[in-house]
Amino acid sequence: MAVKMRLTRMGDKKSPFYRIVVADSRVARDAKYIDLVGTYNPLTNPEEVKIDAEKAQKWIKNGAQPTATVKALLVKAGAIEADKKSK
Repeated sequence: MAVKMRLTRMGDKKSPFYRIVVADSRVARDAKYIDLVGTYNPLTNPEEVKIDAEKAQKWIKNGAQPTATVKALLVKAGAIEADKKSK
């Protein structure tokens, strides 16, 4: 089973609110998920990101792959360190 950390959309039309969840990569975006890691609200100024860093690190350690957007949010929240590319 391939497990990913990704966003699931909540909220009304034109008022998105996202949950950061751990889910099987084969299920639909808003379908059942394994664990809730945090939330992301892009409509507030500044954007509101709430992440349980311990849960996020535990899932990454256990093999969950964050999507590009979730990875950027985890770095922004300080849950993980940014990758440094060597040249």
